[in-house]
Amino acid sequence: MARTLSNILLKGITGSPAKCSNRMQVSALSIQRGMRYSTTVPNDLDTHDDFKPMDKFQDSATSLKDVVEQDIKENPVMIYMKGVPEFPQCGFSSLAVRVLKHYNVPLSARNILENAELKSAVKAFSHWPTFPQIFIKGEFIGGSDIILNMHQSGELKEKLKNIAANQEKSA
Repeated sequence: MARTLSNILLKGITGSPAKCSNRMQVSALSIQRGMRYSTTVPNDLDTHDDFKPMDKFQDSATSLKDVVEQDIKENPVMIYMKGVPEFPQCGFSSLAVRVLKHYNVPLSARNILENAELKSAVKAFSHWPTFPQIFIKGEFIGGSDIILNMHQSGELKEKLKNIAANQEKSA
């Protein structure tokens, strides 16, 4: 039924029937600002290498350990999470983002679901098996449960005080 409908629609638009392909496809889905975006790249000779998705670090001399170290050094609040702050992909990541956003500090994040090797590199770096993983001022803090406990005790406010103050000065 769906194929017939797509053939009718495509035929009406282009004047030719839709062709069904058995080619292997690589898919990615992202959601930004409530809109779903997906990319499907055929794994065939017709797709030029310039248009295929690439791992930015694959051909780089930079190791993933170096990337993690640089992230933590350059970003006062760094979270490795499932999803992105605007659209977390798990409840724990969502909780951590909500708690951190409460303090109005600049939040940097990497989506570990996009790169399994990055996920392994972060685990090896922190010696912590679960996500999200939150680093504040270069120090590994822990996950969403620890951030929540620190928030409830007031300890997180003290830890983020200088970061929030620096952001207000530069604004």
